[in-house]
Amino acid sequence: MRIDTNLRARDLVPFLKRFFALSGKKILDLEKTWDPKNGTPVFTVQGRYTTRGWTEWTQGFQYGCQILQFEATGEKRFLELGKANTRERMAVHVSHIGVHDHGFNNVSTYGNLRRLMNAGRIKEDPGERAFYEMALKASGAVQAARWTKIRTGGYIHSFNGAHSLFSDTIRSLRALAVAYKLGHVLMGENDAKFCLLGRLVEHLDATLAYNVYYGEGRDAYDVPGRVVHESIFNVADGNYRCPSTQQGYSAFSTWTRGLAWILTGCAEQLEFLATLGAQELGGASAKAKLLKRVERAARVTADFLIEYTCADGIPLWDTGAPGLAKMENLYARNSQPRNPHEPVDSSASCIAAQGYLRLGAYLAKADRAAAARYTQAGLTMARTLFSPPYLSEDPRHQGLILHSIYHRPRGWDYEPEKGLAPYGESSLWGDYHAMELAVMLQALAQGKRPFRFFD
Repeated sequence: MRIDTNLRARDLVPFLKRFFALSGKKILDLEKTWDPKNGTPVFTVQGRYTTRGWTEWTQGFQYGCQILQFEATGEKRFLELGKANTRERMAVHVSHIGVHDHGFNNVSTYGNLRRLMNAGRIKEDPGERAFYEMALKASGAVQAARWTKIRTGGYIHSFNGAHSLFSDTIRSLRALAVAYKLGHVLMGENDAKFCLLGRLVEHLDATLAYNVYYGEGRDAYDVPGRVVHESIFNVADGNYRCPSTQQGYSAFSTWTRGLAWILTGCAEQLEFLATLGAQELGGASAKAKLLKRVERAARVTADFLIEYTCADGIPLWDTGAPGLAKMENLYARNSQPRNPHEPVDSSASCIAAQGYLRLGAYLAKADRAAAARYTQAGLTMARTLFSPPYLSEDPRHQGLILHSIYHRPRGWDYEPEKGLAPYGESSLWGDYHAMELAVMLQALAQGKRPFRFFD
């Protein structure tokens, strides 16, 4: 990535104004045209959102965009849409025992609404607050109950089954964190009480130990900062078995959206864990060691992505995809969404840019040089995302950010031209994280502290 060291958040204000003008229209278009009986909108085909049955992991992003649009613009119709849709359609996600996506769905809706009430942006209402908080408590506990014990602790297993630890799930730790802060616990057999913070830390440690590489000779492909999408365990004895992937090219390359989940998940958890008392984390020494482990993973993945991202801040979908060998000077020039070899994935940048900004702020006092590097990387990514050819300015296209990829190995992504890689489409997770990023940048441009999920 060619990091622009002179870029400032205030320089992006015109980009943000254009973005929010477009996002409001596209949010209303999707709300008007989408029939919930068809499931959840996931990604676009020829510019129109469509569904793809796997799990309903994107519904919270649809309604979360409505809530964030209100936060950014103050337009109450978006708040009313977000509140009504959350009330009418999100309860099934609170009690969903079959997925690892509670942070995606429930913190993006109930969590954002509660956060805005805490900030005074929504009028205080004790009944409404109790509704949001009950949902968040239940969601955190339900997610924490999806648990696999291993020799080194445990983890929240993915929808693939008890053997599967996904990198994505690091962002669902937000559900456990919020429920813990609300004083909730998970109750088990014989009224056993399981601390949600304890499970958050165990899952976090398992992810950092098995899904992130540090260049320590773990295997022949142990490149510092490389991330594997999935780790496989033997559930009979709790032993680690091997790396794997569902959406990447291979278990020995890096699916860049998986890396983005890790980077931003670590940055968010650093913010959260730093606010806790030392005794909540087992004492001052234990807290310091935990923060050091999380910071290490955040920094190594941040450095890896900078190295393996095109000059303008957009990565290819996987760093080991076979077509990359045919793309000369790949990382020295700007991304090329329309090419015959491999697709870019703008959604990875939508997620990662926020992680860079949060990590930069976290390191501001301890390591000013690294903090500046990561902050500027996030701003560089944001400027690219909020400009053509990534910003979707066509009113007929329902997506906000173009050139997002869902599942390349399964061939789910639309190919508009024969002989070219998929390009030109959007995804709800990309659009939602672009909204989060834009709200963050708006606050930074105004000299305010950006929102935190646990506020």
